[in-house]
This record gives sequence, C-alpha cells and structure tokens, in this order.
Amino acid sequence: MYYTYMLRCEDNSIYTGIASDLERRMKEHFEKSKKCAKYTLRHTAKKLECAWQTENRALASKLEYAIKQLAKPQKEELIKRHELKSVEGIEEKNYVLYKKEKPLD
Repeated sequence: MYYTYMLRCEDNSIYTGIASDLERRMKEHFEKSKKCAKYTLRHTAKKLECAWQTENRALASKLEYAIKQLAKPQKEELIKRHELKSVEGIEEKNYVLYKKEKPLD
C-alpha cells in the first residue's frame, strides 16, 4: 500500500507527499529527522490534514502530482471535503481516504 498525504505546516502552508509507511513518514516530518523533506525542515509540520491509500506507487505519485498542481484555495477545499472528484485526471475509485482512530500528529 502507498499513501498520498497533505500536511499543514506552522506557517499555514501545505506540503503534499507520498509514503509506503505513513506512520514512519509522519514521524520523520514531525521530528525533523535526517529523512524528512527539505520543505518540512524549513516549514515545521504541524498536522496531518488528510491522506489517501492506494495500491501502488504509480497511483500515489499521480495523485501527489495532481494535488501539487492545485492552487492553495483548491487544496484547502480538498482538505475540507476529502473528495478527489474535483482533482483533474484522478479516478476517485482508485483511492481510499485514510482514517485512523489515533491521530498521527
């Protein structure tokens, strides 16, 4: 399984990435480990806003790219609604909204 996720940073910016192990990746971002993204090293990650699970890396990367093409207001709307139908080129049926009982942040 792969995940495409959106993080809120302390400066209110949004970081989008992919991971095969979401919990490990969140730990890297929040603890600013050597493996965290350069972006979250400078813009401290504050909260996992949402994540989608999919079966392979190609689909996760496709969604990541599509989200990164969105303007900030569109990203905010995506976070609010968690619906991928408005993301151009993405078939919503290939993705499942990730929900976990215990927050990752």
